[in-house]
Amino acid sequence: MNSAEPQQPSGLPAALGAYLIWGFLPLYLILVNSVPPFEFVAWRIVWTLPLCLVIASLRHQLPEIAAALRNPRTLGWLALSSVLIAVNWLVYVWAIQAGEVFAASLGYYINPLVNVLLGTVLLGERLSRRGWIAVGIAAIGIAMLLGGALTTLWISLTLALSFGTYGLVRKQVPVGALPGLTIESAILLVPALALAGWYAASPAGSSFGHEWGLSLAIMLGGVVTAIPLWLFAVAARRMSYSTLGFVQFLAPTIVFVLGLTVFGKPLHPAEVAAFIAIWIAIAVFVWDLLARRPAAS
Repeated sequence: MNSAEPQQPSGLPAALGAYLIWGFLPLYLILVNSVPPFEFVAWRIVWTLPLCLVIASLRHQLPEIAAALRNPRTLGWLALSSVLIAVNWLVYVWAIQAGEVFAASLGYYINPLVNVLLGTVLLGERLSRRGWIAVGIAAIGIAMLLGGALTTLWISLTLALSFGTYGLVRKQVPVGALPGLTIESAILLVPALALAGWYAASPAGSSFGHEWGLSLAIMLGGVVTAIPLWLFAVAARRMSYSTLGFVQFLAPTIVFVLGLTVFGKPLHPAEVAAFIAIWIAIAVFVWDLLARRPAAS
């Protein structure tokens, strides 16, 4: 008799944890709504770095970080990715604080389709007929926004393109998600501290350090940044791409529901039409992923 081989733990709990945190992130941003977006993103970077270092130490990834820091090419790619993720964070925080919840949700619905398109155009990956149909339907949805929600279209496109390009850049770097985020946070630390200092020297003063409740909420930004990305990295190693691609729609769906309920935002006709088109595109996209997945032996 063959001895039983230990089974690899499922990545589904980690994936659900990551996307649930990202989905409910707008509720956290309500706590820091009084903090200007630029200042909040600065503090988010400041408090993300030490937490990343602690987790990396516990996971014995500090040597990987040290090796990446000694590689100029790797540092160059991570410098570019750090700018992209900072732009993504800033636009997302600003959009939620400004009440543009649906625009933020739509951006992350579009993101997987942007990933497919970038992979096809820049990496030479082949897109199936169903994949092109999904991209085309998504383009129709975006075109609908041009007619009725042009003022918020830039939010959705910036979020989708910045995170899609961020993922594309990170594909060029042989560094794990957590070590990469640690180095990105270190690269952004000096400008983040400078920006936080500028707000502290302004007449309004810094949002951090005056009221303990708000200060703790700001510090929590490091947790809600590092933990879901760590969970995502765990899930990505244990799950098939098609399954993970399906689960990732959980986050923008939660944001969409929060927009209707907690934030009480009305949906404009152009947004309704765009969401319907994007949901149809997602259905075609997931259908294509499942159809192309190798059958289990």
